[in-house]
Amino acid sequence: MRRHSLRAPAWTGTLTWKAAVFITVMCCALAALLGVLVHTAVTRRTVSEARAKALSRLDGVTRAYEEGEALPADSGIDPPGLPASLRDLAVHGRRGTVVADSHGRPAMWAAGPADGHALATEIDYSMSAHTINGLDRAIIGSSALAIAATLLVGAFAVTRVTRRLHQTARVARRIGAGDLDARVDDPRASDPSRPQDEVAIVAGALDTMASTLQCKLLAEQRFTADVAHELRTPLTGLSAAAELLPPGRPAELVQDRVRTMRALTEDLLEISRLDARTEEVDLAVHALVPLAERTVSASGTETVIRVVGACAGARTVQVETDKRRLERVLGNLIANAHRHGRPPVVLTVDGPVVTVRDHGPGFPDYLLTGGPQRFRTEGGGKGHGLGLTIAVGQSAVIGAELVLSNAPDGGAVARLTLPEYVPLDTDEPAGGDGRTGPT
Repeated sequence: MRRHSLRAPAWTGTLTWKAAVFITVMCCALAALLGVLVHTAVTRRTVSEARAKALSRLDGVTRAYEEGEALPADSGIDPPGLPASLRDLAVHGRRGTVVADSHGRPAMWAAGPADGHALATEIDYSMSAHTINGLDRAIIGSSALAIAATLLVGAFAVTRVTRRLHQTARVARRIGAGDLDARVDDPRASDPSRPQDEVAIVAGALDTMASTLQCKLLAEQRFTADVAHELRTPLTGLSAAAELLPPGRPAELVQDRVRTMRALTEDLLEISRLDARTEEVDLAVHALVPLAERTVSASGTETVIRVVGACAGARTVQVETDKRRLERVLGNLIANAHRHGRPPVVLTVDGPVVTVRDHGPGFPDYLLTGGPQRFRTEGGGKGHGLGLTIAVGQSAVIGAELVLSNAPDGGAVARLTLPEYVPLDTDEPAGGDGRTGPT
């Protein structure tokens, strides 16, 4: 039988909850300490005054007993109700006092020796006991009010801090998602005349980091774009010159390297545009299966095409996308599967979902964990590592979701989910180019 360990709710791990618990515990401890000290001091003083009064009365009763005078009604020799401990003390020749119940009310007893017996007297202790009980209730009530007030003030102060921390965390997540324009803009961090607390220091450091990172990334993007642009002109001339070489193996090698360099340059230009987010999407409605078949045919590879539910009209599934970008994504996925995987490479169309799978070693762990990385290939394989990077970037541009994984029985799986086009109930037909127009 499986055991499920009990876990505390998530809100118990928040700073507000921890601060509230800490304040409550400290307030209760302080209230208990002060209450004990006040209770002890007042009780000691009250008991001392009652004891002095009882002993003074005992002195008068003792004189009356020695002179043979009549004793008061609340005094006598071995009176009933006298506590046994105080009686034994007096019988052994010593004087003492004790608080005990007498006729259903608290009384202060005082007793001393008298001819082998105990001469005792009592005074009413009800008012003193009532005073101590009232003091205890006042201590408990005032402590509860003090704890409640402290909690309210503490919660207000902590909430202000946690609100700023949450704002800083939200900005950090936006930066992590690629929004390098996000800033906390904490007024305490931007105004040097105001005292800065730890939250303001963290917020200021995060803003500084984001600005520095943005500047570095922009510089790298400009450098990549500039290099790619500068390489296009000489590569064009080099390509033309390579075509003029006499036929032979050397000419084929030169032409192959020139084509590789041109492809790399075009990939760098495309990545620079993706990084700059300057791409403009040309959305239109297209039948997905014919588009996938044309992409496979243009790739010149032996890729198997499967259409799930072909008899149910799956070939008529339409998606709203940018045709050129979708072909680029599918072409890169197919090329990557043939370059790094093993046949058969299968492209499956299931509704608006396109899956490209090979039967090779699968995607490396670093790619599944952190996504494609530029200019990194596993095991020194062919390629420059930009194909999947472009596929991921273009998928995001057209609003598709690209998920990379490994099949349980081996092989890399790239699953692309496109936004499916659902036609409205209207008598107006779509335009000849597949676009939808206003009615």
